[in-house]
Amino acid sequence: MEVFGHFMDTSDFRNGLSMKLDNDIFTIVEFQHVKPGKGGAFVRTKLRNVRTGATVDKTFRAGEKMEHARLDRKPMQFLYSLEDEYFFMDKDTFDQVSVPKALIGSPVKYLKDGMEASVVDHDGTIMTVEVPFFVELEVTETDPGVRGDTASGGSKPATLETGAVVQVPFFVNVGDKLKVDTRTDSYLERAK
Repeated sequence: MEVFGHFMDTSDFRNGLSMKLDNDIFTIVEFQHVKPGKGGAFVRTKLRNVRTGATVDKTFRAGEKMEHARLDRKPMQFLYSLEDEYFFMDKDTFDQVSVPKALIGSPVKYLKDGMEASVVDHDGTIMTVEVPFFVELEVTETDPGVRGDTASGGSKPATLETGAVVQVPFFVNVGDKLKVDTRTDSYLERAK
């Protein structure tokens, strides 16, 4: 990588690295260097659009150059939302920022007052907010568990305290605290 430049090539790839492509910023989710018997080597990647959260598959020629995008992640505390604006506070400086709901995307449904999240910015512009991968939230609404149902048999929807809905085993009841994976919207276990 150039010492002071903003360019990188495929030999610099690592998971989590960000780059500018097609006027958007993408983060490498996974990559694989491929050296076929014939023809030039290439790198197969799965990239996540920082703004939209969508993933795309893209192949680069080995050694191909692209612009590096430096992202700064700052842990901030979620305070409250007002219409479609979400307010966060820097716990060190007490500075507050507001982020439009559209920039956060679907993980917004897991934000709870006081929760810490990462506000991601590029050159002073807020790109997105990253919600923790795992959150513990209380069930506020679900059909009652049926006697005799076990973990192995089917699932039902449960509404969590933030309004998010996830599929849970039949034995989960209102008031239970659940551990949820926010990346896959899936129930992991009852929280201790």
